[in-house]
Amino acid sequence: MTVYLDNAATTKAYEEVGDLVRKVMCEEYGNPSSMHSEGMAGEKYVNKGKESLARILKVKEKEIYFTSGGTESDNLALIGGARALSRRGKHLITTCIEHPAVYNAMKYLEEEGFEVTYLPVTGGGQVESATLKEALRDDTILVSVMQVNNEIGTLLNIKELVQTVKEFRADILFHVDGIQGFAKYPFFPAKLGVDLYSLSGHKIHGPKGVGALYIREGAKVRPLLYGGGQQKDMRPGTENVPGIAGLALAAEMLWDNHGEKEARIRSLRNYFIAGLTKLPEVVIHGEKEETSAYILSVGFAGVKSEVLLHGLEEKGIFVSSGSACASNHPAISGVLKAIHTESAYLDSTLRFSFSEETTSEQIDYTLEVLYNIVPLFRKYTRR
Repeated sequence: MTVYLDNAATTKAYEEVGDLVRKVMCEEYGNPSSMHSEGMAGEKYVNKGKESLARILKVKEKEIYFTSGGTESDNLALIGGARALSRRGKHLITTCIEHPAVYNAMKYLEEEGFEVTYLPVTGGGQVESATLKEALRDDTILVSVMQVNNEIGTLLNIKELVQTVKEFRADILFHVDGIQGFAKYPFFPAKLGVDLYSLSGHKIHGPKGVGALYIREGAKVRPLLYGGGQQKDMRPGTENVPGIAGLALAAEMLWDNHGEKEARIRSLRNYFIAGLTKLPEVVIHGEKEETSAYILSVGFAGVKSEVLLHGLEEKGIFVSSGSACASNHPAISGVLKAIHTESAYLDSTLRFSFSEETTSEQIDYTLEVLYNIVPLFRKYTRR
């Protein structure tokens, strides 16, 4: 049996999405900037994509900008937003549990002369509004907090945090990295007061290499690229029409009955947790707060993450030891450190992440394998 439980890293594209992407690449392949009918056909897919995302987010179509993925969306929001407001101030705020696409963009901005405050989190990975309020200053121009943590699954209290920022100063930009939350949970940026919202295609059963950024009308953001004037000069370059078409369709399909899907996946997640409790010295990270049904971080004391990951792989089970974007640079997770994880679990944690295709049979098989290999690995590790 093959069991894919690494959906927070990437998802399998819906069959319908694959078919549509191929069609647009090979049959309706006109450049959307061209004036002829083939170009107009491509433009229709771009416009349809904006319409679909805007409907799910309950924002205006003209506020949607397509990018090459979540990393570019985050960089455009943070670097573009910080540069646009730099005359008013140079203080930025984020958290210590952000994805590398945000964290490293902030590190780059520090090199440009900006000052960044990295907020601590609770033991469950939550940002307290009082902590954020204390960090706000007269020269604060941008705050970035993720919607769902990509490692432990914490659902951040965005509504409360936005309110805290906007009550302090309404013109501070508030960015949300929505990569792990978009189309899985209701999230309406305009209603919440969020100015910038990033999303990615391959996390929602869409194509890789395409994403989008919501920019509230009137929010000041400078482009990072300069070219032919596409997307109102905010993100120039010929649009990835096949990717945009696939992203939009995937978003529509995942959003459809999203509540029922989330409930089924949460039931499987809870079932998995119940099974894991039969193993000694196992801890679930982040459960002190409300967490996503799609992500589960589990520590297995006495077994190195990499050893257990490959042990599962040999049995056809695919998981990760943390963020896929940091997996090529093995190190102790900054998220686990931030939530004050016991040392026994810092280098002994795996992330299991689920999707619509996850079944109870797959969960049973994974538990059976864990029951067999975890005691065995511990035996050899502790000799």
